[in-house]
Amino acid sequence: MPGNQRRIPRPERARPASDAAGADALLRRRLRAARFRCAIPAGVALPPDEGAEVAFVGRSNVGKSSAINRLVDQVKLARVARTPGRTRALNFFDLDARRRLVDLPGYGYAKVPEAERRAWAGLVERYLRSRAALRGVVLLMDVRRPLTPLDQTLLDWAVEMAIPLHVVLTKSDKLSRGAAASALAATRRALARDGASLSVQLMSSLDGSGVDALRRQVGVWLELLDDAAGDAPSPPAGSGQKEAPAQCSGGKD
Repeated sequence: MPGNQRRIPRPERARPASDAAGADALLRRRLRAARFRCAIPAGVALPPDEGAEVAFVGRSNVGKSSAINRLVDQVKLARVARTPGRTRALNFFDLDARRRLVDLPGYGYAKVPEAERRAWAGLVERYLRSRAALRGVVLLMDVRRPLTPLDQTLLDWAVEMAIPLHVVLTKSDKLSRGAAASALAATRRALARDGASLSVQLMSSLDGSGVDALRRQVGVWLELLDDAAGDAPSPPAGSGQKEAPAQCSGGKD
């Protein structure tokens, strides 16, 4: 662990109902400012461990890239690949000078060679264990197949390292409303039995349901509604990874 300890953001203060719409609009505007910074493959040093970050992780083909794009209200910030398992590095996205989103490599794709899967796992574990800037992890799971053994491994890591965790059950549009609610309740019960202290929600990147709840959680972790948080300009329509990225410092790890 670096010398500076991981800091847990303070809980969000209750806001009057009349302020809720304005707060959601402000979160959306600040998240829309996300820009691709750099990609860090295995064996390369991470960017400076400063500021605040929220990481996104999940099985390949769980809809992680689509969820990130919905979160930031952009179409192509995180690349949505036709073939699962294409995220092979830690992708850093800047919101402003001191806040970032981090897209971690997907796990569990059977067609990836074992040696490559091990390298990805090592990269993710190194990031989770060492990153003082990390404020929380969004774990995405397919609502139809939650809590796989690999999901449980990630949960165990987060609990062991006292990392705040928010579980998002994706693709809720694939189930009826009743079936999705049942899956949500069953996942909450299973996690409660494990003694995990975390939050769980449904989300659909297709119809947008649950996106505001995810924005609020990310906003709490990154303190995006603090008075000190300045408004960053929104990117041009259709912007994404094709824009010139800021350079990440660091050489070989």
